[in-house]
Amino acid sequence: MELDLAITAFVAMFVIIDPIGLAPLFVAVTQGNSKAQRRGIAIRACLVGFGILLIFGVAGESVLSVVGISMPAFRISGGILLFLTAIEMLFEKRTQRRENQAEPAPDPSVFPLAMPLIAGPGAMTTMILLTGQQSDIAGQAMVFGVMTLVLLLVFIMFLAGDFIERLLGQTGINLITRLFGMFLAALSVQFVIDGIRDIGIGG
Repeated sequence: MELDLAITAFVAMFVIIDPIGLAPLFVAVTQGNSKAQRRGIAIRACLVGFGILLIFGVAGESVLSVVGISMPAFRISGGILLFLTAIEMLFEKRTQRRENQAEPAPDPSVFPLAMPLIAGPGAMTTMILLTGQQSDIAGQAMVFGVMTLVLLLVFIMFLAGDFIERLLGQTGINLITRLFGMFLAALSVQFVIDGIRDIGIGG
């Protein structure tokens, strides 16, 4: 059961953050930087993204309580948000939006890499939803462990961005993005179903 939860959390985080899709964008925003500079940018971007997602995973539900939003309502709205993200991935709108946000900057580690490309609204929502589904510390620790693993993969993909872009080509990247979009659509529908069940509809 714990393995199933870990796999679900990993798929959700991997799909929404999309380390493979970020790799060519990292290459784009770090053009002209040396290998050492790129490594430093990758480290800072992943650490900042980790901090943002950690905050939302730990305190996101408390923030919702303060503003009077129930967790079932957030699960349903979050599922809808993730579904819209999946639609964007399936029809390439997400890539176009990310490319528009990925304009070169002297140090792009915080913006646009850490936020919104790594810790965007979808990833923040996913962290709140996943931690909210865990009733014990062990389950929540598992979610944070999965998040750390995904960000480690992001870091590896950043360092291997040039190689991955050459290996997959634009066609390969588009194919993988659409495949991940289908997985995300199914997971987002499950979030909505869970939210509806939490409010006592549908048993």
